[in-house]
Amino acid sequence: MKELNYDSVVIGGGAAGMAAALELDAAGFSCAILEREESLGGILTQCIHNGFGLIEFNEELSGPEFAEKIEERLAGTGIKPFTGVTVMEMDASGEHKTLYCYSGTHGVLRVTSRVVVLAMGCRERNRGNIRIPGDRPAGVYTAGLAQRLVNIEGFVPGKDVVIIGSGDIGLIMARRMSWVGCKVHAVVEILPYPSGLTRNIVQCLHDFGIPLYLSHLTTNIIGKDRVEGVEITPIENGAMQHEKAFTIPCDTVLLSVGLVPENELSKMAGVELNAMTNGPAVDSMLMTNVPGVFACGNVLHVHDLVDYVVEEARRAGAHAARWLKGERPKAEARVKAGPNVRYSAPGRVDLGAVNKLYMRTLIVKNDATLEVKVNNRVVKSVKKNHIQPSEMIALELGPKDLETALGAPEPVVEISIT
Repeated sequence: MKELNYDSVVIGGGAAGMAAALELDAAGFSCAILEREESLGGILTQCIHNGFGLIEFNEELSGPEFAEKIEERLAGTGIKPFTGVTVMEMDASGEHKTLYCYSGTHGVLRVTSRVVVLAMGCRERNRGNIRIPGDRPAGVYTAGLAQRLVNIEGFVPGKDVVIIGSGDIGLIMARRMSWVGCKVHAVVEILPYPSGLTRNIVQCLHDFGIPLYLSHLTTNIIGKDRVEGVEITPIENGAMQHEKAFTIPCDTVLLSVGLVPENELSKMAGVELNAMTNGPAVDSMLMTNVPGVFACGNVLHVHDLVDYVVEEARRAGAHAARWLKGERPKAEARVKAGPNVRYSAPGRVDLGAVNKLYMRTLIVKNDATLEVKVNNRVVKSVKKNHIQPSEMIALELGPKDLETALGAPEPVVEISIT
């Protein structure tokens, strides 16, 4: 077993992991990135469509181009990337965290560090998670797997496609499958509104004439050896209308039914998870309940834009460096998700610093108001032209916004939407 020691270790070599590592290195701390794939970049390497980088680089890039630009920043730093390395165990009980890793290239590694940044990203929910009835025929894929097959492996999984769920990956694959000559018959969404970004609805469905069935449930996948069709049932006033059910013939089903943060290692280390996000509960430094263990990116909560992932990861890396230097917030307040807010991350704010929070709404609304209360007193109101659950909302709170919380025994910041 090879023994390695660093001041900090980042688990995950996607955009979040690289951005966090760059901050730690810039602060003068040794840092290693542990990535299970054979190259850095994470999921971006298979996202060949444009739409990335408008905030981070002020230009429109493909996923691989975005990843390459971040990776180029590693050149000339002291960061040590290990690719093809899978972290199987993490002991974070002591001052020094211990990671046990396995690799075909490097063998078995025992890596110790004072700080660990969790940046493992997320995975797709599958058919088992949503329990669609029917047999188990060939031709059922998650949208991300189909994306890898087409964009990386060069395989087209089928010709006649139905996509279940209107998440962004599914919408993008509706366009991609159309481009390779497949017929995408429909996108079926159980909710009364789309789950993906508005721009993807327009560019991936409307531009290609692909029908979007809102408030429709997939009630059966038909086929024994290979998918032959799907049964779709409308939902009206919360009830399924079985008499209006219809069948769409197809040979391929792609599932785009949500993402889940990859937190098996987090749980192993005793990290407390947020029930709403399925990611770690973190304080104003993006540190978990385990001292020295930080989290950022899609492992913390599922983001809509990789630009926000990088922004958040930079803060996580900078906070981890501050923690290594012995710096701590002097006073914090708990953040509470109020009416019409599904969650807000992080779960605490530093009363003496500028805080960046990300949240998702529970409603679709035009001309909405984001309201911030500190101990039941309104301290900030922000007007929003349009909000919907699929699009994250970013909010900055500074010391001036939070000054009424200073000195309070248990200050609470409540964020609501009206």
